[in-house]
Amino acid sequence: MAAGQGTEIVHDAEYYVLERQHAEAWAEDDAAVDARLAEIRSANGGQPPNILYILIDDIGFGEIGTPYLNYVRGYETPNINEFAEDGLRMMRMYTEPSCTPTRVAFMTGRQPYRLGMAKTSVAMDGFGMAAEEVTLAEVLKAEGYNTSHVGKWHIGDIAESFPHNQGFDFAAFPVHQQAQLALFARASHEGNQMIGANYTQFDDKWVLDRSFRPVPGTMVTGLEAVAGELASEVDLQAGEEWTQAKYIEMNERYQRQTLEQLDALMAKDEPFFLQYWPLLPLTFTRSDVDQFTSPNGGFQTESMQKVDGWIGDILARLEEGGKADNTIVIIMGDNGNFTKYAPYSGYSPMIYRGGKGDATEGGVRVDAFIRWPAAIEADSYVGDMIHVADLFTTLARVAGGLEHLPTDRVIDGVDQTSMLLLGEGKGRRDTVFVYQSFNLAAVIKEHFKLNLADAGSNLVVAPFYDLLRDPGEKYPVSTPVGAWAASPFERILQRHMAWKQRYPDLPAAVDTPYSGIDNLRLETIQMRDEWLAWKRQIGALE
Repeated sequence: MAAGQGTEIVHDAEYYVLERQHAEAWAEDDAAVDARLAEIRSANGGQPPNILYILIDDIGFGEIGTPYLNYVRGYETPNINEFAEDGLRMMRMYTEPSCTPTRVAFMTGRQPYRLGMAKTSVAMDGFGMAAEEVTLAEVLKAEGYNTSHVGKWHIGDIAESFPHNQGFDFAAFPVHQQAQLALFARASHEGNQMIGANYTQFDDKWVLDRSFRPVPGTMVTGLEAVAGELASEVDLQAGEEWTQAKYIEMNERYQRQTLEQLDALMAKDEPFFLQYWPLLPLTFTRSDVDQFTSPNGGFQTESMQKVDGWIGDILARLEEGGKADNTIVIIMGDNGNFTKYAPYSGYSPMIYRGGKGDATEGGVRVDAFIRWPAAIEADSYVGDMIHVADLFTTLARVAGGLEHLPTDRVIDGVDQTSMLLLGEGKGRRDTVFVYQSFNLAAVIKEHFKLNLADAGSNLVVAPFYDLLRDPGEKYPVSTPVGAWAASPFERILQRHMAWKQRYPDLPAAVDTPYSGIDNLRLETIQMRDEWLAWKRQIGALE
């Protein structure tokens, strides 16, 4: 954690365009918000709200929270549906196109290209989020919160990027993600979901390079750690094969640990921040289900029904502990569906075109629901634009922790507390920049979207889309929109690039993979030694 030297948060350039026009109204809203937050805190013995953040992997817009769309899909998520009805539906929640970038944006309030974390890694790579980044967990710790993380992390495979070194008191998490844990294993090959990655599925008599394939069991799997100590790998012995059964056991363990952490946190007098990022519904085999229970019958929709039940158990435990009224609970997806496995998974794009990895709305628009009974009206909606990075700044304000945010770098997250407490129309964002890895792929302003990949040099004839009239982005309105919007969009791009020059992007942290782990297995050390050898071979390491 590193704090800046300035006095005010630095936002992206577009924020200041809006601030100049709405400064007086925003000041009035801020006064009303401050009064409301003080009232809520006073009613709760001076305590700020607890925070429970549940981030579901690869679940596209319309898949959860809406019963009639459940009927369209042919499966059920009753617990999340009830939760959505009890809270606020954020109808224009934007994320990043894939796992790591969205998680980084939430944790830091910064779009991931700014800190070298815009790429999703599926194997051992020796990089991660730098210690100098300020995470929401660190901000909340500074305000007296107890903090726990359970489940997927996927923000680096080096010690400084691990959650217990980024503000969490306790963390149980896999180093990597579901490619290693579910896709590369034997069962996915046997179900023809993967080809050529597992040695059990072919005769390897012609294989010379044993470092070519990622062997799931040689990589580090699940870790557990507490702040200030080394992490330890759990539940895999030397020489043991990583299997689908192990993956399911890991998911079940994380569910148990989430409930255990929730009980422990509720038993303390201090506010808490509990983060649960389940690995399911991502699975790639039908073999571990004896009887499918939905008309859909997809292996991931079946898995999502299990996750819905788990979330119901967590919400029930929160209610039993008497903490529900003053706990902010957020449930949302991290990006669109994993369309590479559609429709066999049970999922395919429903309303918006595209999915995971795409810059289309189907890649970056997700279901998102927030419940805070003490402050937010039940069964409500907002159509204001919000980005996942906004949650960082918003939750920091609600917790009273804005003073801990860095002021020497751009914070893309906009404080949306006025939207949450005062209602629709009080949002403070009307622009989103969609990056695919480190490339700016699209710009969204209000409900107009510019696809930069096919824009060419003349924006007048570039592919613009009206997202209200054409949510599937099938009918570009180049001239009807480009004739008037080309120049304003060019100004947006100029401001964005000028700000990037003023506040240059930073690289990710680099270190020896699996540093900070006290019980590496022999096969893991041997794999890492080969990785270090070729890095030295090309001069990337001394």
